[in-house]
Amino acid sequence: MKEAEHQEDAIIATDLRKVFSEIIAVDSISFKVHKGEIFGLLGPNGAGKTTTVRMLTGVMRPDGGSALIFGHDSVHTPIHAKQRCGIVPETANAYTDLSAWQNLMLMGELYGVPKHYAEERAASLLKALGLLERKDQKVQGFSKGMKQRLILAMALLHEPDLLYLDEPTSGLDVQSTQLITGMLRELNRNGITIFLTTHNMEEANRLCDRVAIMRRGKIVAIDAPERLKMAIDRLHTIEISFNQPLEAGDLSLLPAITTGRREGDKWLLTTGDVDCAIRSLTEYSMQHQLKIETLRTLAPTLDEVFLRLTEEESA
Repeated sequence: MKEAEHQEDAIIATDLRKVFSEIIAVDSISFKVHKGEIFGLLGPNGAGKTTTVRMLTGVMRPDGGSALIFGHDSVHTPIHAKQRCGIVPETANAYTDLSAWQNLMLMGELYGVPKHYAEERAASLLKALGLLERKDQKVQGFSKGMKQRLILAMALLHEPDLLYLDEPTSGLDVQSTQLITGMLRELNRNGITIFLTTHNMEEANRLCDRVAIMRRGKIVAIDAPERLKMAIDRLHTIEISFNQPLEAGDLSLLPAITTGRREGDKWLLTTGDVDCAIRSLTEYSMQHQLKIETLRTLAPTLDEVFLRLTEEESA
């Protein structure tokens, strides 16, 4: 019954709370991760992201609240919950004195994957992640990027329905970053739900269907990246150019235009009402027989949203 009720949600966290020596690391947060989406958890160091993931994955017991993973309680039925998940921690946890292949076979044994299938699956994953030729080499000789790719392969060996990744591309080279992000998109297209924490705003913007932003143990916002960008209280910028030069300051006097400055052959205008500002600009150009050559609105970035929502109060 419980699984049927929550079949559309991979994760349901309700009032999750964790306290360390009177410091509230996670302060009664609630959220859902829908089945089949890529969900990002963003926040500065110490916000509570890793602690949240540890509670979701059953590594750490919460002091309050609950987490359902495909309907299974991560505290009371942790084995059932863990069987549906793969975990890629920020710090590589492969055995460095074993080869890549041996690490994968060990993971297969832990999850009860039949040996012949584990071997097929391991070969396929190593090939996709550019590690097949290094499969018999000890992990201690791998670069950070190679280790992270191996950890991803280990997490995927048992074909999980939900994949957790903690800062998956932090400090990696371009090749490893592209391989990992490309595989994440492919995995998601094939139906795997992905939950990732990241400091990389651009990565979150490109990958995630929705993001939650944490600050001091609380979730301060949760929505699609584009909707978060549009929700913050901020003047928008319009970039416009004409076929003829204009007198300095003319445009800043138009209705809905707050400020205006010239940069090269373009004008950068700020406005709190994009629609009204564009109408004013169009009418002005017609009255003065000008041709608008370029016009575009510059929306806030996810970086700005993140900074606005996580900025510390001045002392």
